[in-house]
Amino acid sequence: MKSINPATGEVIREYPEHSAEEVGQIIRDVHTTWESWKESTFESRSEILKKAAQILRDKKEHFAQLMTLEMGKLLRESMAEVEKCAWVCDFYADHAAELLQDEIIATDASRSFVAFQPIGIVLAVMPWNFPFWQVFRFAAPALMAGNAAVLKHASNVPGCALAIEEIFREAGFPVNIFRTLMIPSPLVEAVIENPFIVAVTLTGSETAGSHVASLAGKHLKKTVLELGGADPFIVLDDADLDAAVSTAVTARMLNQGQSCIAAKRFIVMNSVVKQFETALKAAFEALCYGDPMVPGTQVGPLARPDLVDEIERQVNESVTAGARLVTGGRRPDRRGCYFEPTILADVQKGMPVYSQETFGPVVTLITVLNEEEAIGIANDSDFGLGGCVWTQDVKRGEAVARRVDSGAVFVNGMTKSDPRLPFGGIKKSGYGRELASYGIKEFVNIKTIWIK
Repeated sequence: MKSINPATGEVIREYPEHSAEEVGQIIRDVHTTWESWKESTFESRSEILKKAAQILRDKKEHFAQLMTLEMGKLLRESMAEVEKCAWVCDFYADHAAELLQDEIIATDASRSFVAFQPIGIVLAVMPWNFPFWQVFRFAAPALMAGNAAVLKHASNVPGCALAIEEIFREAGFPVNIFRTLMIPSPLVEAVIENPFIVAVTLTGSETAGSHVASLAGKHLKKTVLELGGADPFIVLDDADLDAAVSTAVTARMLNQGQSCIAAKRFIVMNSVVKQFETALKAAFEALCYGDPMVPGTQVGPLARPDLVDEIERQVNESVTAGARLVTGGRRPDRRGCYFEPTILADVQKGMPVYSQETFGPVVTLITVLNEEEAIGIANDSDFGLGGCVWTQDVKRGEAVARRVDSGAVFVNGMTKSDPRLPFGGIKKSGYGRELASYGIKEFVNIKTIWIK
């Protein structure tokens, strides 16, 4: 596996892959370790997970630089990602015992209750766009629940994958309770088939999710899927436009737009669309390109050359179909996987950027006449992961939020994940939930115990 710097195209390091035999032995070792780990106490698990959080904070700059080198996110965003990983570790270390305590239910028994018990090894198939956060938001609750884990990370972030394994080991987790599998995608099927793997969680594309879910279903193994998104950013006629535009820049450009919950379809009422477009254009054109390692850089590279090819195709085909190019739309004349921050206006149904997920710095601007049309277009999508609504009437905002088909809707704020709130989608954005109490209960045996 090659780690390649997307800002320069240079190979950072090559890593040997695990053979099929090595993978089988790793999984057997993890299962053996889990047999004793599942009997450990919440107190002991919490102490170790707290140490993992401290390691993340103590070595924040090192881990952040590794992320930026491997997938190109701005260094300040990488630093924030490390902090968020420490937060989710602390959250579950502090609350797992409470979230998984026995639930007493009155029945005809002398005593009846629901117990939440670990189930075994969970396979995580994770993406490159948030190479630490995606893993920790699954691993922290899974390990605190008493499960074990094996990670198949994206092939372009092998350094991050191995670093995460080392964090858990250094914190004091048993050596074989969390392992990274250095394997290409074709070997994932054999891992899912392994009898010691009891469940799979995947964050990735719709295609990858469908394939993994079908394989897991064939072997009767539970899955949680967090797939793509085409999140609506609805701007109503009474919105605070300064706040909406300022947030729109961050919501679209965070991670160079490579986020499932990034705002993608900007649905704006016609009475304010010209003001919104003008202000957003000025903000986009003021952004500066540069080395993502350098403070002050506002636009870094996309993670791979093929991602630039895809976003360029979507933009060009949409312009050919009638979309108006407001700004951007090209590859800048510089080395690396860069693409200009782009705004496409007058977007209509049938254009690629209307219905497809745009995984890059492209704003799709759709004008609507009224609130009803805004809700209709927001729901006219195969995806349903996140979204937001902008209005100075919070009751109106809540009413609209309730009618948007999505796993999460934020009123007057940017869609984001938070350990205290459940995270996940509907429709082709996947199923199941991560984070909060809902996430930690996805991979436990919800056991009824009845006593008389």
